[in-house]
Amino acid sequence: MPVAEMTAQEMAKRVGTVWRSDWIVLDQTTINAFASATGDHQFIHVDSVAAAATPFGGTIAHGFLLLSLMPKLSAMSDQPRIAPMRMEVNYGGNRTRFLSPVRSGSRIRGRFTLLAMEEKRPGQWQQTTEYAVEVDGTDKPALIAEWISQIFT
Repeated sequence: MPVAEMTAQEMAKRVGTVWRSDWIVLDQTTINAFASATGDHQFIHVDSVAAAATPFGGTIAHGFLLLSLMPKLSAMSDQPRIAPMRMEVNYGGNRTRFLSPVRSGSRIRGRFTLLAMEEKRPGQWQQTTEYAVEVDGTDKPALIAEWISQIFT
């Protein structure tokens, strides 16, 4: 089913709305690929034998991997897309917290809450979204980040 589209002005009226992505499995192959891309080969992420001896009981995803999945999970969500849009760029974050580990093989999804949508100048909007990573079977999110994007219409 195609995702709905709306103008930036219409999106501004949706502050407080929550959207969720589909579930994905965060497997060891993805964790290993992230370790290779970033050079972060800490054993808790890539060595299943050594990680099993930690309180985590096995390998866990990098916190920055969870953060970097934001665009993928957003694209998989039911959040309406801004149209027309010339481009969208990351502006930064106000805060990021890694609240609980995500074991390899866990099912995760993104939860996106629109916190603000402000027109900074004609055709340029600043969108602030709370991004949380939910882990199937747990009540506590693994990650919460307040993220800011610049949208050009």
